[in-house]
Amino acid sequence: MADAKPENDPSLSKGTKFFRSEEELKLRCGDSLPGYQLAYETYGELNAAMDNAILLFHALTGSQNAAGVTESVDGIGDRWTDECQVGWWDGFIGPGKALDTSKYFIVCANYLGGCYGSTGPASVDQATGKPFGSKFPPVTIADIVNSQLRLIDYLGIKKLRAAVGASVGGMLALSFATRFQERVGSVIAIGSGMSTPPLQRIQNFEQVYAIESDANFLGGDYYDGQPPTQGLALARMISHKTFVSLRSLERRARSEIKDLEDDLSFSWYSINRALESYMLHQGRKFVRRFDANTYLRFVDAWQRFDLVEEASAKSLDELFSRCREQRFLIFSIDSDVCFYPDQQTEMARILSANGVPNMHITVHSQKGHDAFLTEPDLFTPHLVYALDW
Repeated sequence: MADAKPENDPSLSKGTKFFRSEEELKLRCGDSLPGYQLAYETYGELNAAMDNAILLFHALTGSQNAAGVTESVDGIGDRWTDECQVGWWDGFIGPGKALDTSKYFIVCANYLGGCYGSTGPASVDQATGKPFGSKFPPVTIADIVNSQLRLIDYLGIKKLRAAVGASVGGMLALSFATRFQERVGSVIAIGSGMSTPPLQRIQNFEQVYAIESDANFLGGDYYDGQPPTQGLALARMISHKTFVSLRSLERRARSEIKDLEDDLSFSWYSINRALESYMLHQGRKFVRRFDANTYLRFVDAWQRFDLVEEASAKSLDELFSRCREQRFLIFSIDSDVCFYPDQQTEMARILSANGVPNMHITVHSQKGHDAFLTEPDLFTPHLVYALDW
């Protein structure tokens, strides 16, 4: 039986809205979009001074639905599954929670290139009447940030109280804050980093190869036929083992997957452990709610992330020396094997060396990288403090 959905608080019940920019957006790859749409949600109210806004960046495969319940999104169809309907940070956003909607106005947008209502590869190209598919250009972290800056301008927000993001979302928060220092007061990065280290590059490349090797991928032009579900499922399995600690994986496998008989039959290998069944289940579940082309665009943006180059700086020292009027809160998760804690330690060191006010908090959890989604009590006191800092 599925878990009961939380009751929708009035401050969280506005649902997905759409921002449409008709202005050309130039991308770092050299291409441009003549216009684009962003799906976004807001929580709380923007005050008269317009100084209580928080821009929240979701993780790699998240959505604009950060809190409350959004039953459906126009134009998404079956991709908006039950898993998408409850906000991915529902435990953090609302009256009296870490991002208190009685005090703050929170904005969360699906990224450019996404598949939850923002313009992306699955969107219809008005010039052809068909999905963009392979013709949708690559996007970078900076491109995604630039697209959201226009949304913030549209909402009338001159300066954000904070830019907040976890995982890849933390990279977007850092990009926004370091490139547009005058637009952000506080920066909160949870289980994130300033760069993509070698091990993560290898794991990202494995996921790209899994999708591209699927016979149904067809170079990205698969929308009239069968999608590359096996390749995308394998990509998710490769990534999922970095999101959850091994101890949690084993515990979840024992408690969530009971029946191995319905699982895929291989030519000679027989699934014989609940852990194998659990991982296969995660891959199969994921392909129902996500688009392979979007996944490739976001993984590519992760691969190409260069905080220094995108900000036209010469070094991290030069870059962060521009941020002395900002305040940074950096979270490490001690069991994280996606963004290892040494990445946040190095970030805090460079911030301190360049006179940038910062706090570095290590959260002790057995749940690995996904602790930022599942254990709000470990983060909330520090978030509340930092937003009042």
